[in-house]
Amino acid sequence: MWFYRNVEHRGHGADPDDVKPRTPPRQRTFERAFERFREGYRRALGRVLAHRLAFVTLFLAFCVGTWLLVPVLGQDFFPSVDAGQFRLHVRAQGGMRIEETTRLVDRIEGVIREEVPQNELGGILDNIGIPSGGIPLTYIDNGLTGTRDADILVSLKRGHRPTADHVRDLRTRLNRDFPGVTFYFLPADIVNQTINFGLPAPFDIQIVGRDREKNRIVANGLMEKIRHIPGAVDLRVQQPADQPEIHFDIDRTKASQVGLTQRDAANSMLLSLSGSSQVQPNYWLNPRSGVQYLVNIRVPEHPMDSLTAINSIPVSAAGKNNSQVLANLASFNRASGSPIFSHYNVMPVIDIFGGVSGRDLGGVLRDITPLIEEAKKELPKGSFIMLRGQADTMDTSFKGLAIGLGLAIVLIYLLLVVNFQSWLDPFIIITALPGALAGVVWGLHLTLTTLSVPALMGAIMSLGVATANSVLVVSFARSHLRQGLDPLTSAWEAGVGRLRPVLMTALAMIIGMIPMSLALGEGGEQNAPLGRAVIGGLILATVATLFLVPAVFSMLHRRPLTAPQNDTIAPTAIEN
Repeated sequence: MWFYRNVEHRGHGADPDDVKPRTPPRQRTFERAFERFREGYRRALGRVLAHRLAFVTLFLAFCVGTWLLVPVLGQDFFPSVDAGQFRLHVRAQGGMRIEETTRLVDRIEGVIREEVPQNELGGILDNIGIPSGGIPLTYIDNGLTGTRDADILVSLKRGHRPTADHVRDLRTRLNRDFPGVTFYFLPADIVNQTINFGLPAPFDIQIVGRDREKNRIVANGLMEKIRHIPGAVDLRVQQPADQPEIHFDIDRTKASQVGLTQRDAANSMLLSLSGSSQVQPNYWLNPRSGVQYLVNIRVPEHPMDSLTAINSIPVSAAGKNNSQVLANLASFNRASGSPIFSHYNVMPVIDIFGGVSGRDLGGVLRDITPLIEEAKKELPKGSFIMLRGQADTMDTSFKGLAIGLGLAIVLIYLLLVVNFQSWLDPFIIITALPGALAGVVWGLHLTLTTLSVPALMGAIMSLGVATANSVLVVSFARSHLRQGLDPLTSAWEAGVGRLRPVLMTALAMIIGMIPMSLALGEGGEQNAPLGRAVIGGLILATVATLFLVPAVFSMLHRRPLTAPQNDTIAPTAIEN
């Protein structure tokens, strides 16, 4: 209404010749500029059609050569999202008491406050030790092993530096200032946790087999080799073997002489160290409320403060008066073991978890794969290595999307065959699709964006718009053929005549994708590759629609030349 507010309109019943509407000045200016642009395109298309074989060859060679950039792009399952928070896991030396772990976490928290400016730091939350109860432990993905473990969750304020920069600085300083302590960063936001499918790291190298000791040796050797790969960070074996243990060996001969068994000794130790709920659960029913309570009877913790106290634990059998102290029946030795035992499909596993920083996940995995193949030769019989996590999911997803991309092209072609009742014209239409795919690659390359699932979805979207524009040009070229024009003139007139709708369709899609491609707003990085892929694909697809499709149409249609009509341009004008 604003643009046309000064335009005179015809009334009902008025003579069209009496009142002529005035075109708004803005519209007239645009039409003059667009007409000059159309004439420039007409001349450029004429030159392309005059050398159509060379142009088609060079354009297709350019599209094929563009695929050499694909390995350079890098691969990620999904783009990383800056959620304004990070989660640091601290694993101290085995056997550290929770009081000492708390002091260590206080020192680490001081380093975090030094590295993250106060105006960017929102808050710090520390969770130290293993949670109480099996249900909370079930939903934790960080590999808690006991009192030596801690989680530090840090939230940042709006306007902070990129979270990845803080993580990179902290990773360097913490490993330098706290030798002997293991640090690794875990997925902190729901997006990254979902992408990892519950795993605490992007990739998981799983060694499966019953020979845990030899598998652990192979895992440690493989982990040390992976440390030298650029971009591989936060490497650790999820099942450590440095937990201090005390092994008690019961002398069964002595025990039998006093009427005791190894089971009696084990039950007596559990009763003293863990409580009666481990040996013989007892319940008390409240007669007033009808609620029953689990009663756990155990020795207070403070008397059990030395090996002497443990050796003094009385060992007795139910219903017998033959109590003996543990030192009379058993000997002990110190050892170390693993506080975590993991299984996959019943089989014991050793997990090597790791993350990626400053590099794409696909590039890191390409370097890891040869090392895994070498490690397979060192495995004991009955053991094997599997790569899981984002790596496995990404490979499956990329293969599925690649198949989907190929099927989309095939189905588009078959649908057009049915619509046009021809095998040739649909082939001409899909010749614009290599340009669209090449544009996707260039769009990702120029914006330094890795290949990911959203980027492949954007490629599929750009194929649809490119096909729709090509259908416009080919349909009008076929219409001109039916009117008796030769293929060369038909292609020329179709390109010039359909210039406006092709540009409108492409520009509407490109302009609509610009905000998405800029990754505006929280979590915008997730969909930015889709917008960039669509923009790059449509730019080159539009060039292919306006130049390549008319050239291919004029080459593949071999109808005899007919006399041109008065309102057309003779084909000799193209050559001139």
